[in-house]
This record gives sequence, structure tokens and C-alpha cells, in this order.
Amino acid sequence: MPSKLRLTRIGDRIRQELSEMLVKQEIHDPRLLGATVTEVKVDRELAFASIYVSAIEGKERSKEILKGFESASSFIRRMLAERIELRAFPRLRFYWDPTPERVDRIEQLFATIREEEVNIPQEEESEAGDAE
Repeated sequence: MPSKLRLTRIGDRIRQELSEMLVKQEIHDPRLLGATVTEVKVDRELAFASIYVSAIEGKERSKEILKGFESASSFIRRMLAERIELRAFPRLRFYWDPTPERVDRIEQLFATIREEEVNIPQEEESEAGDAE
């Protein structure tokens, strides 16, 4: 069994190669335009690679993008196997990664809090001025 470090390196290499394939539009499926690979996890037996994908448009396109990846799965696997030397190349499983959407939501919440903090001192100053 490969070490955790080796599994991480294989996953990173798959992510890098697949990302490059998407950028260069080597996969001719319009459903995959704008899709990005966020993470790849390879299981200990090298039987499966779990590929997490996302897109700028968010969850609205998740089903469409996942269907595109599933449809192109055997082609993608063949292309990756040509680029990455492994005795047996893992089968690919695609999942939607909601992390970028969550990060965006958290950033919006922080912006709202910062905006409220800026407004609170001004309100306190005006109340203190009214009391005098």
C-alpha cells in the first residue's frame, strides 16, 4: 500500500493534469466550461480517485457539470493514464464541492459585520452628543 504522502502526490498530480485538460479544452463537452477541480482524493488501494469539482456559477450548474464529467469519465481516465504512470489507474468518481460557495457566503457575512461595526461608533457618537 502506498504511503499517505504518495497518495497525496498522486491526487495532486491528477488534479493538476485534469485542470490543465479543462483549461486547454481538451475535453470537448460544453457542460464542462467554467468547471474547476478543487481537490482529488485517492483511496489507499488506488482503486478510486474522488474528484471534487466546482464552478463560478455555483450550485445551479452542479448537476449539468457532474453529468458532463460522468459522460466523459472513461475518456478523462484514459487521457490521465497516458500522462501519469501508474500500474493500474484508479476509476474516477466526481462530486460537487460546495466549499467555494460557502467561502463566498462567509465573506459576505464578514463584510456585513464590518459594515455594522463602522456604523455603530457613529451612532454612539451621535447619541453621546445628544446627551450633552
